[in-house]
Amino acid sequence: MTTLISLLVRLYAAVFGTLQRLTDRWLIGLAARFVFASALFVYFWNSALTKIGPGLLGFLEPTDGAYVQILPKMMEAAGYDTSAIEFFPYGLIVLLGTWAEFLLPLMIVLGLFTRAASLGFIVFIAVMSYVDITGHNLDAATIGTLFDGKPGGLIADQRLMWGFLLLVLALRGAGAISLDHLLARWWRERY
Repeated sequence: MTTLISLLVRLYAAVFGTLQRLTDRWLIGLAARFVFASALFVYFWNSALTKIGPGLLGFLEPTDGAYVQILPKMMEAAGYDTSAIEFFPYGLIVLLGTWAEFLLPLMIVLGLFTRAASLGFIVFIAVMSYVDITGHNLDAATIGTLFDGKPGGLIADQRLMWGFLLLVLALRGAGAISLDHLLARWWRERY
């Protein structure tokens, strides 16, 4: 019996050790970026599009909707008049938040400065969640609770999974199939 268990343990270690060695440098980062691209990229890109003004330079002028989404209580207090809100720091917060919603997901999908972009997006999601809870007054069912056995809580459950996916990218990187890898190789060859 001990010999059989020993054989099974060695077989298990050999099979999964080989799989890990074969996939270690590329699969996790690529898979995490693929999941992010398929599940979240278009969601955040479309959300960011609602925050920019019209025309070629619209990205320099956030819409009223951007202010309502990012600073809901302040917009309400200002009678939904963006001119009543000072640019520094509030308008700058809206502008940078809008840019972050475009740039960070794009960087993650491309695998460009992925670790920094993922950490930045974790902060983005934490701030977004805080604003949703306190500024948009979400109800308890929408917020959810960890360990409640109900996986539909938009904040507690969904955003925890988003954060975990981004944490994997922040800790493991984008992998060998990424712009990060190409830049690192170029840098090593050049310097």
